[in-house]
Amino acid sequence: MTSLRTPSLITVLDTILVATIVALAVALAVFVASCTESQPAPTTAKVKSTGSQQTPAQAQPKSAEPGPATAMPSSAELESQPAMPLPTLAVLKVALLSPGPVSDAGWNALAYEGLLAIRDELGAEVSQVETKTPAEFEEGFRDYARRGYALVFGHGFEFQEAAAAVAADFPQTTFITTSGNTVRKNVAPLRFMLEEATYLAGMMAGQMSDSGIAGAVGGMAIPSVESTLLAFEAGARSVNPDFRVIRSYIGSWDDVGAAKEAANAQIQQGADFLIHNADAAGLGVFQAAQANHILAFGTNKNQNDIAPDTVLASAVINVPRAFVEVARQVKTRTFKAKIVKLGMADGIVTFEINPALASRIPASVNARIEATRKLIIAGKVRVPSAEF
Repeated sequence: MTSLRTPSLITVLDTILVATIVALAVALAVFVASCTESQPAPTTAKVKSTGSQQTPAQAQPKSAEPGPATAMPSSAELESQPAMPLPTLAVLKVALLSPGPVSDAGWNALAYEGLLAIRDELGAEVSQVETKTPAEFEEGFRDYARRGYALVFGHGFEFQEAAAAVAADFPQTTFITTSGNTVRKNVAPLRFMLEEATYLAGMMAGQMSDSGIAGAVGGMAIPSVESTLLAFEAGARSVNPDFRVIRSYIGSWDDVGAAKEAANAQIQQGADFLIHNADAAGLGVFQAAQANHILAFGTNKNQNDIAPDTVLASAVINVPRAFVEVARQVKTRTFKAKIVKLGMADGIVTFEINPALASRIPASVNARIEATRKLIIAGKVRVPSAEF
């Protein structure tokens, strides 16, 4: 009888151990595989471009590299910084610096009328300030330019240096002086040829004077004033070569008392006609003429009504018309800086006879004045003037 052999206990245990190890190995492999699949594989970033693709490193923006160190500007440098460019001239801003009060019924009043005409005709925003010293001239120009004013008038010969000093810092602002010869890219003078009218006043005095002497009172001894009085004398001597003009300068635009005193001194020396170019102080000249029953001439503005029994005629500038034309060109950005001369031929300068005293002028005098006026307009008579 053949017997069956039963496996030993050791053999059974070995079999179980091997199976367990194999099972654990399989489980571990499955676990590792599952962990690996759960982690995202690294990808390559793609950037669209008109050329080749960029790698992630190329697509990253570069951080700005520090530039050279710059020093903070001083307060003085900040003050001189140019104004921000004007975005538009849809609303024109215009300012006026006047050397005296705009209530002077003369030079400054004319400028203020011009400023108001710009406001009314062009819809501009306007401002005015009285300035008396060169430091105030420059400060006034800078202040208005910083505030975005496109056009600033300095009303007189004395404003041109200040205008030139600030112009480069404010290229978007146009600076106009109403006399002078200084021109920059954004600086220009309006040269009113008032001499053409004071020349005619001199002709009238030269033909009507009994003494052959006239008095002339100026405010400041500046070229623009001297030139008008020079032309007055030339006009008188054109009809009376021996005519004499006594000139005085009072060093002020508003000292009425000083102007009256100067005029009285001239009357005492034989003057029986007077003319002034002294702004508000000119009232003193009229007062002296009235008190001494002689005739006088007004200047700049039509001053016939100030003393209608004394002012025979006025040499007049149509400043408002000139101001509006300049402002219109600035608004339309067509203004070109140059010396702009305006006289009788332009309709800006006129010689206005006082209707209340017209009967005192002989017909022959009127005829000669009118004939000369036409010759001046035609360019056939050159009126003497000072070079400036």
